[in-house]
Amino acid sequence: MTKAIGIDLGTTYSVAAIIEDGRAKVVENAEGEKLTPSVFAVTTRGHRLVGSVAKRQGATNPERTVTSIKREMGTDHRVSVNGRSYSPQEISAFILRKIKKDVENYLGEAVEKAVITVPAYFNDGQRQATREAGIMAGLNVMRIINEPTAASLAYGLDRESIQTILVWDLGGGTFDVSILELGDGMFHVKAVSGNTSLGGDDWDGRLVGYFADKISDEEGLDIRLDPVSLERLREASEKAKRELSYKTSTRISLPFIKTGNGESRNLEAAIDRGTFEDITADLREKLLGPTKQALTDAKLTVQKIDRVVLVGGSTRMPSVRDLVEETFNKKPFTKINPDEVVGIGAAVQAGVLMGEIDDVVLVDVTPLSLGIESEGGLFAKIIPRNSTIPTSAGQIFTNAEDDQTVMDFHVLQGEREMSMDNISLGQFQLTDIPPLPRGKAQVEVTFQIDVNGIVKVSAEELYTEVKTGIRIDASHLLSDDQVEQVLREAEANAEEDIKRRDEAEINIRADSMIRAAELVMEEKEGKLSGPYKHRIERAILNLKEALSEDESEVIRERTGELKSVISEQ
Repeated sequence: MTKAIGIDLGTTYSVAAIIEDGRAKVVENAEGEKLTPSVFAVTTRGHRLVGSVAKRQGATNPERTVTSIKREMGTDHRVSVNGRSYSPQEISAFILRKIKKDVENYLGEAVEKAVITVPAYFNDGQRQATREAGIMAGLNVMRIINEPTAASLAYGLDRESIQTILVWDLGGGTFDVSILELGDGMFHVKAVSGNTSLGGDDWDGRLVGYFADKISDEEGLDIRLDPVSLERLREASEKAKRELSYKTSTRISLPFIKTGNGESRNLEAAIDRGTFEDITADLREKLLGPTKQALTDAKLTVQKIDRVVLVGGSTRMPSVRDLVEETFNKKPFTKINPDEVVGIGAAVQAGVLMGEIDDVVLVDVTPLSLGIESEGGLFAKIIPRNSTIPTSAGQIFTNAEDDQTVMDFHVLQGEREMSMDNISLGQFQLTDIPPLPRGKAQVEVTFQIDVNGIVKVSAEELYTEVKTGIRIDASHLLSDDQVEQVLREAEANAEEDIKRRDEAEINIRADSMIRAAELVMEEKEGKLSGPYKHRIERAILNLKEALSEDESEVIRERTGELKSVISEQ
């Protein structure tokens, strides 16, 4: 039977999983890792890099490296890389295409179907954009499901007695809260809330600012002025954040940082966990607002929550886990790796749709209210938020003027009272309305939401039965022709990708050698002599520069040099 992939398309890392022998299994990528960095880059020679190799060379090639593109999904944002403009869907498609290829290499067969997860609070435009990215990557996207719901599927909490679960999903770029009622094979999402602009990247940013200020005060050097140095600081700050989850203090080291006069300096800075928690205290507090909103929408108190499930690598931070205990008076539920749990849940849902798993029923909800702009610029809600999907609902509207034969409809999503404060999803027009006195025409507007949370809207004049409508496809999303163009380009590049297989393998070996060298320094921290440590750091930096320049022979040579240096220990 053909397999379907479950994909957690994350802000910082993505995960792929499949059902194998009745159980969900995370599939390792070509680099032998379970997490694929959601990073895209173009080298100076114009070759595209995706994943770990793209991330590794990012510190020396920041202008041509794209990270955290998920935060821009569903917007008209464009990113220019090496003279070409890309949409968020296109960048995401490169990542999904790599994931697809890695799974196919593991299975030894083609894979065409996928379930892709999104933050629970993603609006319609963001969900549409995610689906488009999947299509561009050559995938039949069977279902878009919410990340917290996927996490609950992964845990199999529905197999137990009926209980109420609250899921905190703090990823690299987004934060979601979902409240679910589970049991007897049923998943009923009662409420969702969140913040699509809050994630681990923000904690990283605080560390970048802290270290940059400290280096400026102590060394008189503004590291923010040089893009390469700043990117290396970001890389070091992300590592420091991870270390502070299991250490009480850590130190970053930035060797060979260029100064304004062309010289190089070795910079170091330290931070303890208490200071880190102090400078990010306001970010931690931002987790509470959406949590209270979800509880209010579900008409529940904290005492009614049976379990709190943590999802996303950023939930490893002790301050986040402490906040769970302070708020809910119980320890969080963390039996599955928080980086992998969403991908595993997506695979479970894929298994359900493919008939590999039985006895699971998923009942999801729409995260935001849907409606149209009415007279006076008001927002008329037709489907309230947290309505179970799939669903449909209609409402009768009338003409605002005498003899009005045309009505314009502005479709919106949000919770504000005024239309201008909500998210615009699209507009359409109903014509040939009979010329009647004001208030006499009868026009029914109907919303339909499918299982993926994607919307169709129609309007029908009830006397003449004239009807029109749209499938919501906001103007900033790509047209079918543009999607087809991307698919054609993917096919055209397939042969080149095959030709570059050897080069890719060289890059993978280089990436593995860098990881091995960094592990040596980490394991022997304090035991290596200063000169020897700097030789390793210089060899690592030289190899990263070679990766960004994309010269295979140079990469091969510098990989050997780094291996030689490490073997001296």
